[in-house]
Amino acid sequence: MPIHSILNYCALFLAGAFVCNCVPHLTSGLQGVPFPTPFARPRGVGPSSPTLNFLWGGANLLVGVLLLSYKPLVVGFNMGFLLFLAGVLSMGICLSRHFGKVRQTNTETEFRGRTR
Repeated sequence: MPIHSILNYCALFLAGAFVCNCVPHLTSGLQGVPFPTPFARPRGVGPSSPTLNFLWGGANLLVGVLLLSYKPLVVGFNMGFLLFLAGVLSMGICLSRHFGKVRQTNTETEFRGRTR
């Protein structure tokens, strides 16, 4: 397989991951809800402002779209589209597991603070 084909497939996978990652940040920003970003303290756990979330989500969307402009996506049962979906699914699973742990930890901390 030529190297440019491998790079095209990597670009489609990463585009799916970036597009998936933009969704929670854009929605949190638009709703005015704090949500963790890599810029929070601690990283990826502490809350960031809605404005920062909107900007971070927009940056993720921009990178995803730029990758898709490098290698346009053809919707259908083909390797490129399947790799794009694999990027979306893998990022979605990682994000849901990570933020599920973050929310559980924050809920337990709040509960302990109320019972004292």
